[in-house]
Amino acid sequence: MSPTKTGLRSLMKLALGLTAVPLVAADWQYKSRPDLAPPILNITIPATADVESGYIFIAPFAGFPEGTRHGPLQAAPYIFTDTGDLVWSGFTYFSIWATNFQAGRYKGKDVLFSFEGSHNAAYGHGHGHTTFLDQNYNTIRELRAGNHRLTDKHEFIIINEKTALIQIYHPVPYDLSPYGGSPEQQWIVDARFQELDIESGEVLFEWSSLEHVDPSEAFLPLNPGQAGSGYNSSDAWDYFHINSVDKDDQGNYLISARDANAAYKIDGRTSEILWQLSGKSTDFKLGEGVEFAFQHHARYLSRSEDGKKEVISVYDNSAHGTENGRGGEVHFNATSAGKIIEVDTENWTATLVQGFYPPDDLLSKSQGSTQVQPNGNVLVNWGSEGAITEYKPNGEPIFHFYMDSGSLGEGVENYRGFRYNWTGIPHEAPAVVALNDDDEGQTSIYVSWNGDTETKHWRFYEIYASGKRELLGTVARKSFETVLTVDRTGIKNIQAVALGVQGEKLVTSSVVKPDVLIQEYKSGQSVKSSKGNSKSSKSSKGSSGSSSESSTKIEKPCGGGFMGWLMFKGQKIIRPEDL
Repeated sequence: MSPTKTGLRSLMKLALGLTAVPLVAADWQYKSRPDLAPPILNITIPATADVESGYIFIAPFAGFPEGTRHGPLQAAPYIFTDTGDLVWSGFTYFSIWATNFQAGRYKGKDVLFSFEGSHNAAYGHGHGHTTFLDQNYNTIRELRAGNHRLTDKHEFIIINEKTALIQIYHPVPYDLSPYGGSPEQQWIVDARFQELDIESGEVLFEWSSLEHVDPSEAFLPLNPGQAGSGYNSSDAWDYFHINSVDKDDQGNYLISARDANAAYKIDGRTSEILWQLSGKSTDFKLGEGVEFAFQHHARYLSRSEDGKKEVISVYDNSAHGTENGRGGEVHFNATSAGKIIEVDTENWTATLVQGFYPPDDLLSKSQGSTQVQPNGNVLVNWGSEGAITEYKPNGEPIFHFYMDSGSLGEGVENYRGFRYNWTGIPHEAPAVVALNDDDEGQTSIYVSWNGDTETKHWRFYEIYASGKRELLGTVARKSFETVLTVDRTGIKNIQAVALGVQGEKLVTSSVVKPDVLIQEYKSGQSVKSSKGNSKSSKSSKGSSGSSSESSTKIEKPCGGGFMGWLMFKGQKIIRPEDL
């Protein structure tokens, strides 16, 4: 019996209610996972054979306010291949807002970790904790700051598989009159960092900027308030702004202080400053190209045998934005850059070893990272510009992409970006959907396994009521989703098996029944049946990027035009205008 008009309206309301939820506002990239809508990378310089091995780790988000239709449909941590194919979507694995997504080792095992918590875009900080996932994508640990502090979003790095470095945004009352403050302005940020024992959470070391660096070192003055105006704890003057911490093999720390335009080496025993690079009180004579401003992500790279020369990397923003609406933007150079710098503590000179400049004129007013790869390549993440470039050691770009395509690419930001080798074996079962196309006499079977890096082939079986199974076919896995098309319908039950590099069975899916071919209405477009293998998203030059056409569209004549509908639980749902 056909549904009544009232029933159709009820179904339509239910469908519209569902599509209003971000989780299901997907773009139908994957038949087996219609709930996922990862970014479609816009690759403008395809990866050459010289790129380092491994996957790309990012956590893009929208720089525009929510609801403005900019940025990723699903802001989350992601793992991608160099071709832009999805490996893992971390959507819903972390709460509220996630950033600084990385891979590392803890207690002899590979892990993933990410900050999750609140995000204050106007002042460039957040409060939350760091969450660890194992290779099966199970949550295994959460780590928070000690001594009654709140973990900030900016830093998390594992040291020797046992301890972790974190950064803390800690507002305190302070006399700001020497810095132009009125009697009402009396809050400042005491920028701190801690080293924690990951297992116990014990604080092993804590450092305070106010105990060692006077606020007069700030490059952003108290007024007009670009870094906070000091009227209350939420608006505290962030004169120093630690955004990275690292530790060398001698137990000393390297910190980046963005709002002081400086990097500092800290004695791991006494907490004293051993040297300052750049800023108002630099200890070094800076060579050409060394000076940086509003930088991020300072890291130790090497040290000479006599200890008199050290090499570090840093991301030089050379710009500061006006996210809180106060004051003007500050620009030091025309573009941002990744930099490798050698400091000489005998002659007190600093030399630019190599700069890594954007293939496009990118100037990021916030965020950014510079990661030196094991083979000497350098991966630069352009922060608020939403792009990543990999370079050969000589500065030649060999891979460049933006983190989303088309109109969604506008306003995409990414705090840090990395490349890591990673082996993932998901704890969840593979997702399988089989779709009957009676018009073509075919059944298409789609399978994906979110986070899987090990499957090389998928094998598909028809399962009979007696328990007997019949092989339908085996397909090489080439992308996130794999499809097998069988030239017949009437298959009752289907199961997929993942095979490893040696043909070994990795996992068996649940048994699914074929459904009718998914319908999708696209206003103003011609519609036709889609066939063939599912392909991974590919990017090409141009702002719109490109991807394989993954939407299934069936031509259905209805009077003088087309009737568009969606399938919901096996029922056709008519568009409101067709009621």
